[in-house]
Amino acid sequence: MDVIRAINQRRAYRSLEHVKITKDLIRDLARSAQLAPSCFNNQPARFVFVSDFKLLKEMRAALSKGNEWAFSASMIIAVFSKRKDDCIIKDREYHQFDCGLAVGFLLLRATELGLVAHPIAGFSPKKTKEILDIPDEYKVITLIIVGRHSKKISPILSKKQVELEKKRPERFALKKVAHFNRFKK
Repeated sequence: MDVIRAINQRRAYRSLEHVKITKDLIRDLARSAQLAPSCFNNQPARFVFVSDFKLLKEMRAALSKGNEWAFSASMIIAVFSKRKDDCIIKDREYHQFDCGLAVGFLLLRATELGLVAHPIAGFSPKKTKEILDIPDEYKVITLIIVGRHSKKISPILSKKQVELEKKRPERFALKKVAHFNRFKK
């Protein structure tokens, strides 16, 4: 699959079915994330790949209401970093940006492998750190819910979530996000 196809196929599905998670798969996803660019090659992104069933059940306590669909995850990936591990140039802190790049690479590789890798904001960073033994100095940036897309829509999804399963959410018009030479309102 070429990168444009992966970009076009990537979706944040919530209806998931189980997929076998192997150490080779984890290494593959981790290596893809690791190859993302970062400021001065500082590589601040850190990951915990959770595939143990007991630990996945424990991670449910870290998820916010509305993310119960993630209980069917085959894997949850915690993404975290710390400020001092990356460039700080005046008021610009790059560690979160560089983690975003690593997540993007990971998402595209997962898509290429036929997986759903759905980053979420609805979780408790504090509970995530407690459950996964992530030291306090790190900032948990996102959790990525991993599984295989199920053609059968999950019955626990809200009406809005069901709509999003059926049709890709609309993107803004290109003229709203891309400007030529100067910003124009």
